[in-house]
Amino acid sequence: MLVAISGGAGFFGLHLARRLVAEGHAVRTLDLARLADPGLDGRVEELRGDVRFAVDARRLVAGADVLVHAAAALPIQQSGAAIRSVNVDGMAVTFAGALEAGVRRAVLISSTAVYGVPERHPIDEDDPLVGVGHYGASKIEAERLCAAFARRGLETVIVRPKTFVGPERLGVFEILFDWIREGRRIPILGDGRNRYQLLAVEDLCDAVVRCLDAPVAGEALNVGAGRFGTVRDDLEALVEHAGSASRLRPVPARPAELALRGLELARLSPLAEWHYRTAHRDSFVSIDKARRLLGWEPRLSNAETLVQTYDWYLAHRGDLRAAGVTHRVPWDQRALGLLRRVA
Repeated sequence: MLVAISGGAGFFGLHLARRLVAEGHAVRTLDLARLADPGLDGRVEELRGDVRFAVDARRLVAGADVLVHAAAALPIQQSGAAIRSVNVDGMAVTFAGALEAGVRRAVLISSTAVYGVPERHPIDEDDPLVGVGHYGASKIEAERLCAAFARRGLETVIVRPKTFVGPERLGVFEILFDWIREGRRIPILGDGRNRYQLLAVEDLCDAVVRCLDAPVAGEALNVGAGRFGTVRDDLEALVEHAGSASRLRPVPARPAELALRGLELARLSPLAEWHYRTAHRDSFVSIDKARRLLGWEPRLSNAETLVQTYDWYLAHRGDLRAAGVTHRVPWDQRALGLLRRVA
């Protein structure tokens, strides 16, 4: 099977490419950045280009059996126009190319950000879509376009993952890991007794690989960890594993939200609205549908995933690249770096 992956040099795209190659599939990727993985040299057809350009999208999907559309602009990119340009316009261009090329199935990697800040948990796939900020809104619009392409004859599947973590995941998690390594106090919004589900990237890859052939055309599927505690439980497990002197430092949620909103608008914080409006609330989805339709079962808990990722960070921190706006590089701590002086 030839699997085309948009956003193939990103954190998830890279892990998925490795999994597919290991299983003997042919893989073609498209990204603005290089794969930068010697283990995939000569084993993946790597294209450089932009999902918003029809010529690049056509090159990606030509002759492909399945498209996995993982290309996305993240909330840290700030501009609503920039996020929509990639997450909506880029998705439309790529799916149009897939439809024209006769691709059998297209899998859209969406997000649980489409649910906004719900009051009821666990969140089901049929719950209202009311995304937070530019990123959540763009994912909802992309899902609606996905349904439109399905009506035109393209077989589609939507995967809505919780925040996924694993080796090579940096971004906002690098900030947390950096502070734990230094034994700093860790600010948390609220008292940390809320349950916040994560997802191991290897478990996300497993779910997506199952979507390539499973009878799930037209479905939307939540995927997240099966085992998770409170934010306090999971972070304290990580601190204990790290042998760190770090302690959790609760911060009143409402004043912190207002302060972070101001810093975001001034472009002085690496955290977007989605981060600070959900961090102190329960946030977990039902994964029963994915279990039932895919025969999928997540392997790693929140705490195990955080420990695995932290250990990778420690082993590779000397090789980390300069700050940027993807999950595979550190994020500029900006105003949050001031907290290191008092933490």
